[in-house]
Amino acid sequence: MNSNCKEDASKTQSPSPSSQSTQRQETTKTLAFSFLGRGFQRDRWSYWVVGLVALVAAIATAGNGKGVQLLERQLQTLLTRLRPKVAPPAEIVIVAIDDTSLGQYARNPRLHELETLQHWPWKREAYAIAMERLLEAGAKAVALDVILAGPSLYGEADDARLQKVLQAYPQRIVLAAMYEEDTLRPGALVQLVKPDPGLRTPSLALGSINYPLEEDNRIHRLAEVFPRQWANNNPDLASEFYEFVATIPSFSRATLQAADLSYPKSKGENIFYYGPPNTFEQIPFADILDSENWNSYLQKGEYFRNKIVLIGPTSEMLKDFHPTPVSEQMAGVEVQANAIATLLEGKILVEVLPNGAARGLFVFAIVFGLGIFISRRKQGLARAGWTVGGAIAFLGLSYLAFVGGRIIVPVAIPVAGIVLGGSGSAAVGALEELWRKRNLRQTIKYYASSPIVQEIIAQDEDLKDILEERDREILSATLGGRYKVLRKLSAGGFGETYIALDLQRPGTPTCVIKQLRPASNNPKHWEIAKRFLAKEAEILERLGKHDRIPQLLAYFEEGNEFYLIEEFIEGCPLSHELAVDVPFSQGRVGLLLWELLSILDFIHQRGAIHRDIKPGNIIRRAWDGKLVLIDFGAVKERTQSNEAERVDTQTIAIGSRGYAPREQALGNPQFNSDIYAAGMVAIRALTLCHPAKLKEDPDTGEIVWEDRANVSAAFAAIVNKMIRSNFRDRYQSVSEVLADLNPFLQNLHSQEAPLRRESPIRAEPIESRDSPADTEPETATLPALDEPFSSEGETAIAPEANSGS
Repeated sequence: MNSNCKEDASKTQSPSPSSQSTQRQETTKTLAFSFLGRGFQRDRWSYWVVGLVALVAAIATAGNGKGVQLLERQLQTLLTRLRPKVAPPAEIVIVAIDDTSLGQYARNPRLHELETLQHWPWKREAYAIAMERLLEAGAKAVALDVILAGPSLYGEADDARLQKVLQAYPQRIVLAAMYEEDTLRPGALVQLVKPDPGLRTPSLALGSINYPLEEDNRIHRLAEVFPRQWANNNPDLASEFYEFVATIPSFSRATLQAADLSYPKSKGENIFYYGPPNTFEQIPFADILDSENWNSYLQKGEYFRNKIVLIGPTSEMLKDFHPTPVSEQMAGVEVQANAIATLLEGKILVEVLPNGAARGLFVFAIVFGLGIFISRRKQGLARAGWTVGGAIAFLGLSYLAFVGGRIIVPVAIPVAGIVLGGSGSAAVGALEELWRKRNLRQTIKYYASSPIVQEIIAQDEDLKDILEERDREILSATLGGRYKVLRKLSAGGFGETYIALDLQRPGTPTCVIKQLRPASNNPKHWEIAKRFLAKEAEILERLGKHDRIPQLLAYFEEGNEFYLIEEFIEGCPLSHELAVDVPFSQGRVGLLLWELLSILDFIHQRGAIHRDIKPGNIIRRAWDGKLVLIDFGAVKERTQSNEAERVDTQTIAIGSRGYAPREQALGNPQFNSDIYAAGMVAIRALTLCHPAKLKEDPDTGEIVWEDRANVSAAFAAIVNKMIRSNFRDRYQSVSEVLADLNPFLQNLHSQEAPLRRESPIRAEPIESRDSPADTEPETATLPALDEPFSSEGETAIAPEANSGS
């Protein structure tokens, strides 16, 4: 015989590459829809989280509560400290009442010029001398950041000395005034503390030195904001406050007016700090009074020509220090210098969104827009990276706007919103990803019998344990509360088969469990497969009383899975006997046909067609060597609608290639379709060639096989009539085949030596188990011609259970 005929049936059924591609695409689509249906809609929850965070951030920003103000001012402080130091305007000089000046006379009492600095507070004559020298040297204005409330401790002459200078230089000297709580009506109103009346002149310039403290207790805004802030906090007293109290400009604006300098107008109100303490030029106050220093390095005062001179304390002993964005302690006179320089150079920091609603919309747009962008990243790590990058980028842009454009925009809340929104999106995305992977694993596990799905599993390291996981779940289960799974037996077209113990029957006998798991690339076949499994249960319930048909034990659904429990047939499938190089003898094939047709006669007489007769569905029972027919999932009852059958045929191929005749493939199976399949089993045994590999006669359309077999013409005629291509030319019933086969077997029986196994020779069907003649059918018998196959010199094939599916 031709060796190329001995090929596995699966090789004859391999689909074309284009078919595989189409199947793979259909499977991918179905898995994707199943995946989306089982899990979250992609990114939906991320969008909700981002939207909620953006809305909260917008509302918080628009409300501008104390907490929001605190965060924003703290971040502005950070940006200010990160900004490089800026050179202050040379027109501003500080004459510092520092530690050197306070102790200079004590260190050198022979300098009578410094006698006015002997004790603190100093004599007002000291300020008079210093102011006079500075103005005579050409200073544009002199501003004294010291409150001279009340008369001098050194007598009226001391006040008179200072007043004389104030009168000599009208509007060029600025004295400090301060708002403080009214001691007569505490908490009700503030009063403006001005210099002592003995110092006042008609043209005396005054300026308030109070600065508003923000939520972070630092000075951020100009002094003119203080009256407005107080009025806003006390609306009932606002009109009275403005009419009687807030009657003078701020110290910084009064100083610029005294210097007769114009400066750019701006709607902003935030101070531009040029740098940390000591950024502005400072001259010790004592050096102004010391003639030696005045004439030497101060060049007789030329140093101060055309400059604004601020006089104020910088010594820690005088405790005139305030927290600012650039320092936790900055002398009040330095704050004044920064404020004056800010106005003079037009460097006021402007809030571009002063309106709360506008700030809220800005923050919402930033947080929501960037959050949606981040949410569209598929990987959780990518989302986290974009979150950090987005926050840093916004901080960087805000820093550039703050430093380069002196623009203040909401920063803290947007950054917090970006971080919270991005983190929330990443967290939700991670949960969604876990959920999707879980559903994907469940879906893949559910369709793991599909060849395409198995290919997907094989290519993904993270999915390779799915099959083992699924098997472990089954092997550790007790199905239906009574069936303990022992091991996997096989997998087939519609499901997988397991060996199990029935824990509720005496002796815990073994049984077979069929689990619905179609090996199809189209998950739509599941409904059809489920219908077939239910049909198999129904057919076995009616046919399973036969000695050569497995008995149905149970059929149930558990955990969205369908299970069929049937009798365990220990033995080997006929396909194992055919997997050798020695074909069956004619006599052995005749007995095989007799046994198989006898079972089919029983099935046909009950109105059913098996439709899947093949070697793999025929079991050689171990204990007696008789044939048992299994796998009734494709059985068709002759009363079923042909239209329904056509639908099934169009979706799932019924029968096995090479064994199913044409009318069955077209959805019109006949009783003699099973006879055709039995004939093909006989040819397979005689030739060891798979039927799908056999050629047809071009003239007749019939299968050509006799040249491959050693068979008599009479026996070949019987087999050929079984496999006619037109079912009308075929045997119409099993009894007709048995009638023609009986003489052949009788003749063969008379010629061959008797063997141990016997088979019935009459055409009557074998009695069912519940028949009174259960032990021995009342039929004439013939001895079997062959033993169950075991090639010499080799170990016999181990018995197996009914494994078709």
